[in-house]
Amino acid sequence: MTVGQVVRFVAAGGTAAVVNFGSRIVLSHVMPYAAAIVVAYCIGMTTAFVLNRIFVFPGARNALHSQAAWFIVINLAAVLQTLAISLILVEWLFPMLGFTWHAETVAHGVGVLMPVFTSYIGHKRYSFKTGPS
Repeated sequence: MTVGQVVRFVAAGGTAAVVNFGSRIVLSHVMPYAAAIVVAYCIGMTTAFVLNRIFVFPGARNALHSQAAWFIVINLAAVLQTLAISLILVEWLFPMLGFTWHAETVAHGVGVLMPVFTSYIGHKRYSFKTGPS
């Protein structure tokens, strides 16, 4: 792990998060909140895969199908984390605190940020392995 790699991972993740976040806002006009979160997450995940493969882990030695499979598995765990956090905030914690200012947007933003650290470790170890298989 190098500082440059972590910075590129955060930049790729930040770009994917913006795509995810923006997609959710647009999608919320045509589908329920929870469904919009999941679909937006898939759009963001595709963006993240491409950016990570090209800019963060270009030396990955495992096959493309292995990279994609691990990327999906790790992100399925992350989308569950994102969804759970977003829904807990918007349906339970924010109402309890009386927080109403863009509650869905704020909750989703927090939900998207939570899996950053666990995802980096998973992708470095499994999705984009650079060492022997």
